[in-house]
Amino acid sequence: MAEKESRWPENVPGKFYVDEQCIDCGLCCGSCPNCFKREENNGYSYVAKQPDSAEERAACDEVVESCPVNAIGDDGDS
Repeated sequence: MAEKESRWPENVPGKFYVDEQCIDCGLCCGSCPNCFKREENNGYSYVAKQPDSAEERAACDEVVESCPVNAIGDDGDS
């Protein structure tokens, strides 16, 4: 389960975030590229934009459930 205390500093404030458990599998960036981006130099993903449509929220919910290491949290600050 993702932990707010371990989220990457690149995450924008809001409900969704990626923490230090990320293994850079690319699932989130591939499933919701509008919201998730990859930190190229260190090899992890982060939330670059919080979802602002029902479609993006559904995609974010899906990657929370699909993340192989549970590195994506959905309990950040709103």
